[in-house]
Amino acid sequence: MRRTVVAYGLTLLAVGLAVLLRWLLDPIMGDSLALVTLYGAVAFGVWIGGYRPALVAIVLGYLACSYLFIAPRGTFVFNAPALVGLAAYLFTCAIIVGFGEAKRASQRPSSLLASIVESSDDAIVSKTADGMIQSWNAAAERLFGYSAAEAIGRPITIIIPSDRQNEEKEILRRIRAGERVDHFETVRVRKNGEQIQISLTVSPVLDESGQVVGASKIARDISERKKAEERIHGLLAELQQADRRKDEFLALLSHELRGPLAPLRNTLEIIKRSGQSGETDQAHETMERQLAQLVRLVDDLLDVSRITHNKIALVRDRADLAEIIGQAVEAWKPLAESQNQCLSVSLPPRPISLNADAARLVQVFGNLLNNACKYTPAGGSIAVTVEQAGSEVLVKVKDTGMGIPSDRLASVFDMFTQVERTGEASHGGLGLGLTLVKRLVEMHEGGVTANSEGPGKGSEFVVRLPIMNAPQPSNGATPQQVPATTKPRRVLVVDDNTDAASSLAMLLKISGNEAHTANEGLQAIEVAETIRPDVVLLDIGMPNLDGLEVCRRIRAQPWGREMLIIALTGWGQEEDRRKSKDVGFDYHLVKPVDFPTLVRLLAESGNEAVGR
Repeated sequence: MRRTVVAYGLTLLAVGLAVLLRWLLDPIMGDSLALVTLYGAVAFGVWIGGYRPALVAIVLGYLACSYLFIAPRGTFVFNAPALVGLAAYLFTCAIIVGFGEAKRASQRPSSLLASIVESSDDAIVSKTADGMIQSWNAAAERLFGYSAAEAIGRPITIIIPSDRQNEEKEILRRIRAGERVDHFETVRVRKNGEQIQISLTVSPVLDESGQVVGASKIARDISERKKAEERIHGLLAELQQADRRKDEFLALLSHELRGPLAPLRNTLEIIKRSGQSGETDQAHETMERQLAQLVRLVDDLLDVSRITHNKIALVRDRADLAEIIGQAVEAWKPLAESQNQCLSVSLPPRPISLNADAARLVQVFGNLLNNACKYTPAGGSIAVTVEQAGSEVLVKVKDTGMGIPSDRLASVFDMFTQVERTGEASHGGLGLGLTLVKRLVEMHEGGVTANSEGPGKGSEFVVRLPIMNAPQPSNGATPQQVPATTKPRRVLVVDDNTDAASSLAMLLKISGNEAHTANEGLQAIEVAETIRPDVVLLDIGMPNLDGLEVCRRIRAQPWGREMLIIALTGWGQEEDRRKSKDVGFDYHLVKPVDFPTLVRLLAESGNEAVGR
């Protein structure tokens, strides 16, 4: 607004001066060329403010000069000569205004561009094709510390550190080739010697013939962003280190827990085989259930870590869903019965086959049944229902337990999440079982959902899995079962935990085998060389000489090359299995081993061992 007022004021002043000049020239000019001095005032009005001030100059100037200098003077005359003079005056003024507006329009983009460049927060610099600075905006002054007077005419290298001079040579080479340099992150130096991180964009400047005559450069200070990135990288490294330590802790915890679990399971198996009955049977069942819970918790700890880091590989094959459900029910039915819970199973009449890792799905449904048993009070019911829905099968595990609040349904599958406990009831667990269920089902291209009408109204978990429809391949032959040999085996049990070694040796003797023990690596090698066992059950995590080196040394001997060597250890991660396979172990079993499984393995060990 102020600028407009000034333009009109200066235009009026110009009109007044034009009239004054004509009055001063009046003795010489007389009645001729009465309007001649007004054209300068009109041109000045266009230049200073555009056509509007010019129109004011045209009208006011004509009225003043017509009254003062066109005869008869002192009055306004509108005769034919006056009207012709007015037309000529207006025509000339229109030409002046037209050219003035055109000139203003041609200057407007460059003025706008100059204004944008000057007000930009980014340093905008132009330079010649050989790197001499031609322009330097206010942001460049703030960023690099040089004023425009100090920078213009000097080489751009004044802001480039000595160890980065080759960067400018490469940039100029690319600019001369007509290339553009986009978002190049580098370091530049301020006038005071401080180095700053910048992001640089350089574009070639072309003349009318298309030749590169220079370059325009936009530089943005990214020092704070770089510092933030460094902080983020540092925090990420700390998180990764904490994650590695967590994994290492879980592996170590698992190993340490499996150590005492092994002799407990062995001792329980010995007691079972002692032939006692009556009240001791109930004690055995209680111990088995509690031991199974401990083993499940240890397995869940490691499985969650493996799945989180994508370290679990499914071993998929045709699997019968009824058999999978049956194994899970068989494992957790004793727990339901001990709590006076009714566990029912409803299967479709026709078998359903899946392309699945059967052991992992047994784990899935086992975790759901265990969860149902924990959260269902005594006398409640648990129902497992299998329904086919098109190309999928739905397995529903429904209970009459404590239920799930509606605001917790979406988070029950999150790691370490448990439904709030009511009263003084404690349901145990680490909050990992449902996380494993969800991840394992998703690995089978399925899904799982949780439903509940609210607290006290029970829960239902629905697992959805794709059905395998392809016919089972057959060559007409019936698979032959490998007969379990009754031939006694000479077995060497090696474990630095003397309870684990002695209890497993006792079990092997009860089963009709010849068993020997060793409690450290060098002793194991000596005993193995002396008795030449058929099988070595070898712990890995032993002090002084670990099981990996013991296996390596035994395999190096002629008498140890064909020997069946089984890792029986608390270390059960994929990397542990790979290491044991690399040094020559035939099998890798994780403590506490299921003794019937071990017996079957020994019975089949007459065949060629296949590493797993």
